[in-house]
Amino acid sequence: MVKRLLAGVVVLILLAPAAAQQRAPQNESIRQEDLRADLFFVAGDSLRGRLTDTEENRAAADFIRSRFERMGLKPAAPGNSYFQPYNLMTATLAAAPAVNALDVSSGDGATRELRVGQEFYPQRFSASGAAAGALVFVGFGISAPALGYDDYNGDVKGRVVLALDHEPGERDPNSPFDGVVTSEWSTPWRKALAAQEKGAAAVLFVTDVHNHPGTANFEAAARNVWPDKPPRILAYTLAAWADRIRIPVAQVSPALAASLVAGSGKTLEDLAKAAETARGFTPLALPGTKVTLRAAVDRHIVPDRNVVALLEGSDPRLRNEWVIVSAHYDHNGADATQIFNGADDNGSGTVALIEIAEAYALAAKAGSRPKRSVLFAAWNSEERGLLGAWAYTEQPLAPLNTTAAVLNMDMIGRNEEIPPGGGGRFNGLEVQTAESNSNAVNMMAFSRVPDVAAALEKANAGIGLELKKRYDNNSSNLLRRSDQWPFLQRGVPAMGFMTGLHPDYHTQYDRPEKINYAKMEKIARLIHQASWDIANADARPRPPAARTITQ
Repeated sequence: MVKRLLAGVVVLILLAPAAAQQRAPQNESIRQEDLRADLFFVAGDSLRGRLTDTEENRAAADFIRSRFERMGLKPAAPGNSYFQPYNLMTATLAAAPAVNALDVSSGDGATRELRVGQEFYPQRFSASGAAAGALVFVGFGISAPALGYDDYNGDVKGRVVLALDHEPGERDPNSPFDGVVTSEWSTPWRKALAAQEKGAAAVLFVTDVHNHPGTANFEAAARNVWPDKPPRILAYTLAAWADRIRIPVAQVSPALAASLVAGSGKTLEDLAKAAETARGFTPLALPGTKVTLRAAVDRHIVPDRNVVALLEGSDPRLRNEWVIVSAHYDHNGADATQIFNGADDNGSGTVALIEIAEAYALAAKAGSRPKRSVLFAAWNSEERGLLGAWAYTEQPLAPLNTTAAVLNMDMIGRNEEIPPGGGGRFNGLEVQTAESNSNAVNMMAFSRVPDVAAALEKANAGIGLELKKRYDNNSSNLLRRSDQWPFLQRGVPAMGFMTGLHPDYHTQYDRPEKINYAKMEKIARLIHQASWDIANADARPRPPAARTITQ
């Protein structure tokens, strides 16, 4: 009996160091008190909601930079900087004498001159210029080689193409286009680029009337795209994207489109239904119709920046592979009467990123570094379309094929709460109470990157959160609404973490005093632990299934 006890003691002594080594060093340094102190600044009234292209947004970036610098982390951007620069773009309709016009000529020689804002309008990303050609219907106008799908199984060179909005099977959970999540392939500018690459002279878009029936107020939609007065929050795109579009692109009303396709002997609804195919649509010439489109759109460049810092890995071979831990720091600003503080969205992820970075920095100072390098990235302009993260994938600081994983935090400070009758912003989400999610965090992309999911589950063993897997194929579109999405589209193993929507989401009531700091501490420790484990693993996580966007 004594021998057995002594043997057991020896085993425990031998196992103790191994167990201790599995714990990420300085994990316990991530404390709710520090998270709270930082969040009351980041989401405080003085930063006025951190809206893109404002002094307060730039002040938030400077704060994050100063923290990274004080930790002794390496500047990761070009020029030995913590700021990764890129350009956004806004657009306005060009002033007279420039003209936006759409003329339709029929076989009998008659020409209709359509009115901008009533029957058509140029897209914001449209190139300025004129194009004319015969009209061809191309279904949804998608070319997705990675999915074996192409709506250009025919010649469209020199033609004006008419394409439907959205994508085939948009309400089909088994659709190859990301199920019921709106896929990247349906993004209008990507469709325009596909048409351009196929040789089209111009693009006209129309709503997919078979999926979205009913009379739409086209003039109201036009005013929303081109308002008479600039809105408080401008519409942005990446300048790098807009620069690729060299042909004019416009949206036309369903009524106009119906008249354009009439010569085919089929209705717009008939053609739209015929476009619902598994492999693509063969372009259909619309006889007797010639279109001339003139677009005049002024592009305005807006400088923007991410904040990036690097902890270099210890392994001579693996240090060239990066794990990215990230969060976006922008929000929706303020108006004359109220501030949209964005404490949960996404002050919570921002301060967790800072705490995780500090845990790594403290460990490094004590002589403990992960094998792989870790990039700490605070993305900007997520609320404007994930633009900071997309900009990174356009010009990554290390090759994307050497990125082992991305762990992205967005809204990790509350309990998901979906009230009855919550309205459109809770579309696709089941009614649930905050109490039912008091210890829960949602894992976004769990089904696409199972190796990353397994790493999180292993890391969670010592933390005890409820990891929920439920939104990867959901019409709420939550999977594509944060910064893990661009990386998934480029074939990088990426996962997002969010505690979920709630009634204060995107309102003036999303304030730091409402944050569940104890829970946020657990989530930050989880991401720290998982990132450390991935950075030290022998093998990298497998990439997501082949849906890579190459445009």
